[in-house]
Amino acid sequence: MFYVFGFYKFKKFKGLKKTKVILQKKITTYKVKGTIILSKEGINGTISGKIKNLNKIKSSLKKIFNFNNFDSQNTSTSIFNPFHRGKIKIKNEVVPIGMQVSSIKKLNNYVPPKKWNKLLKEKNVRIIDVRKPFEHSVGTFKGSINPSIENFRNFPKYLQKVKKDNKIALFCTGGIRCEKASSYLREKGFDSVYQLKGGILNYLKKIKNDESLWRGECFVFDNRITVKHGLITGTYSMCSGCRKPIRSKDKKSKKFEEGVSCANCHDNLTKDQKERFRMRQRQINLAKKTGTKHIFQKEFN
Repeated sequence: MFYVFGFYKFKKFKGLKKTKVILQKKITTYKVKGTIILSKEGINGTISGKIKNLNKIKSSLKKIFNFNNFDSQNTSTSIFNPFHRGKIKIKNEVVPIGMQVSSIKKLNNYVPPKKWNKLLKEKNVRIIDVRKPFEHSVGTFKGSINPSIENFRNFPKYLQKVKKDNKIALFCTGGIRCEKASSYLREKGFDSVYQLKGGILNYLKKIKNDESLWRGECFVFDNRITVKHGLITGTYSMCSGCRKPIRSKDKKSKKFEEGVSCANCHDNLTKDQKERFRMRQRQINLAKKTGTKHIFQKEFN
């Protein structure tokens, strides 16, 4: 059994290049996979491995960056390791929106899962799914609005159109994108802004299916593809052509070809691209027959 740990912490950090080297050695030593993003405003990551090794990385992060608790964290399990590699990245922001959270006061208007249902049922509440459109299509909360924005950096343009007299309920996968969006709204003078504590993952872990306002599954950026209530692995797989989640019924389309395309991308791929993908799939099939890893294994960024 593998454990998957998602987390973030907003705090001003320095010496990131040196820290990157230290952490890369540690995750290699402890065989921890996944990605940790370092920035001057904080850290964000999703990593996987055996529980004792994950605990060692958690302790290292707290010691290196001098904090006691993560702003948000979630733990789930997987029968396989959902990441192939372990990476440490340095970025200007943990999530790009054009501003750093640590430079302004955070809202701290977190709504725990059990109270979230009550908030969504109130009148004059604008429920905003801040994730990408394809994530929204896999699953979302009843009554939510998705701005259909592919790049989170463009999210402020949408927020400028939101009226200040509405209550704003924000949610995303683990909470970090909401943290950035709510900080932006606070800077623009919004007061009634709320965000789902711990994100969708925390909600699906704590709320039973028969009490849930969630519809569908939740896309996750690892090789589990999606998770359901209880954070068990979902039913979606991944199109190798466009890297978007697809259902079993999508594979019945004439435009679906294993390892090559699906109905979403078939008409947009060139002949050269399709042939490259077919060659890649042949290599994958051969590796599976021989029981070896193939060079085309990927993880999500």
